[in-house]
Amino acid sequence: MILIVDDKPENIFSLKTILELHSFPTDTALSGEEALKKILKKSYALIILDVQMPGMDGFEVAEAISGYSKARDIPILFLSAANTDKKFITKGYSAGAMDYITKPIDPDILLLKVKTFYRLYQQNQELNRIQASLRSEIEFRKKVEGELQEAVKKKDEFISIASHELKTPLTTIKAYVQLLDRTIGADDPTRTYVERTLLQVEKLDNLIVDLLDLSRIESGKLKFNKKAFAFEATLSNAVEMIRQTYPDYTILRKGTADVEVFGDETRIEQVIINYLTNAVKYSPDQKEVEIEAGVQPDGQVYVRVKDHGIGIRKEDHQHIFSKFYRAEEAASRFQGLGIGLYICAEIIRRHEGVYGVESEPGQGATFYFSVPVSSN
Repeated sequence: MILIVDDKPENIFSLKTILELHSFPTDTALSGEEALKKILKKSYALIILDVQMPGMDGFEVAEAISGYSKARDIPILFLSAANTDKKFITKGYSAGAMDYITKPIDPDILLLKVKTFYRLYQQNQELNRIQASLRSEIEFRKKVEGELQEAVKKKDEFISIASHELKTPLTTIKAYVQLLDRTIGADDPTRTYVERTLLQVEKLDNLIVDLLDLSRIESGKLKFNKKAFAFEATLSNAVEMIRQTYPDYTILRKGTADVEVFGDETRIEQVIINYLTNAVKYSPDQKEVEIEAGVQPDGQVYVRVKDHGIGIRKEDHQHIFSKFYRAEEAASRFQGLGIGLYICAEIIRRHEGVYGVESEPGQGATFYFSVPVSSN
């Protein structure tokens, strides 16, 4: 809306008619005092203000408007028949006018200026709306992010507490099953069931260990006991453990890595075992897994574990080491939480190493990692 301020009704009528013929909504005031009262109550896109008025003149009204925080940005267009001298026009600009038109008014010039100011007003309104929307979006995202962080914190606390609570009774169950396994004869028909139970208990124990590690990673409490160790011996121990756990599978060794590595031997062994376990798990129809080790020219010891299983799509490669991520085909056929590889990645990162996967659907997968050889 445009506010027309003039002490002469005939001038107001003329301006009002011109503007409303061109679809500009208008409001009027016959004095500076009346104009100020209206400005306090309403919002205007433009004020057309006569300079020469009894009481408060246009300059005084403009100066008063500039003191209102609500109205100080409203553009003012001064109109004057008497004060056409340059010094009065300068005074008008100093008082806060955006433009100055002298009487008699040229309707075309007036409309051109009004359209320009009105368009600027609409653009400014749209900009304010966008800024308000952005502020609202930022506040909403901050709120959601805060709630999400709190939820993650509570989830991690739950995982930690639940894992600790499960670990104690499971340790007891495992001990009793192992005791039972040692007391029954080799030909006892129940031995098969005991061995299967022990295998499932072992899987559950590994799951709880992974959950505890996940909790420690999230809380920054995953500990590493680094020292120089013989990599080949660690690798051989891990391979032998998998051979005993999965006697139906053939684990083929290639290459040697007779070097020392400075790191956490238990954690590196954990990565090797996880790679081998996954290779067995995701290739149920192929009973052969290959593991290759060696030393690269850049002074890194590497391990590559290859299976002949279901394989992984290219689009899943970049996500496969992410927390809780499981490839679509694997998730539909095999159980799991998708945290083992995430933990492996964290362990290798903490050893300043490299990890990754090479695979195609139906062609098996090769998981690899490398870590620096000890400089001592």
